[in-house]
Amino acid sequence: YAVGWSWAAAGAFGVLISATDPVSVIATFKEAGVHGRLRLLVEAESLLNDGTAAVAFVVVLGLATGSDSGWLATTMHFLLVFGGGVVAGLIVGFALKLFAARTDDQVVEMTLTALAAYGSFFLAKHFHVSGVLASLTAGIMTGSYRGPDSPWAAGRARLESLWEYIAFVVNSLIFLLIGAQVARQHFSGMWWAVRGAIALVTLGRALAIYPLCALFARTELKVSMRYQHVLFWGGLRGALALALALGLPPELPQHDDVVTVSFAVVVFSVFVQGLTMQPLLRRLGELKGERMASSDPRT
Repeated sequence: YAVGWSWAAAGAFGVLISATDPVSVIATFKEAGVHGRLRLLVEAESLLNDGTAAVAFVVVLGLATGSDSGWLATTMHFLLVFGGGVVAGLIVGFALKLFAARTDDQVVEMTLTALAAYGSFFLAKHFHVSGVLASLTAGIMTGSYRGPDSPWAAGRARLESLWEYIAFVVNSLIFLLIGAQVARQHFSGMWWAVRGAIALVTLGRALAIYPLCALFARTELKVSMRYQHVLFWGGLRGALALALALGLPPELPQHDDVVTVSFAVVVFSVFVQGLTMQPLLRRLGELKGERMASSDPRT
């Protein structure tokens, strides 16, 4: 509302910009040899954010365009889209395991994982539920099959290399498209809105990390302050946020302004936060071979 946007535009922007995409953070982790709980926290939190944001985006657009009536109907629609996506992913994941257990051909196994990823998405879309959550659920089930009895026991390394390469190609294409789109954006007259959005997104990220982690400070799930700093600054916005912004219906109020501000926040996130991630990890002593000697609990 601060820049005169309608509730529909403000709500759509808030939902789409909440999706995190720590691609460059994970790349930095790999180069620096960061593994363990920190990497797990960053990746898992990003997956949860992406799935929730994608579902919430559909609900907000439904309210904005008048296709949903009332908060009760909106809540029921959210639960249906969310739960339906998970169920679709579970169905495809179980089917994948059954088929994979009947073959030792690694090419067939690779094909089955691709079918699981895209098949779960299209199954979910056929029933008008979340395709993102369906693919996410199917992927989690596929990745959870471990041990000597796993259908992927022999070719797991090849499967991981295949999907790492696919992820690299897709993300490279996405960021090339981002560059092409940013070149077309006109930021003149939007600087105050852009600065305010960056400040609010950063503040919102802090409120999402530090207070929630404080709830677990006295439990076995405690997250160290160093990890909290990485989670806060590593909450980059990227491909999904831009994809959702570009998917906004043209009739949405302040459509062009929302897209422009979204691109600006993503550019700030990728270039400022992404490029300063490695110095932050070095400062916190999380880089391999560069652990800080200090045991100060405030670091």
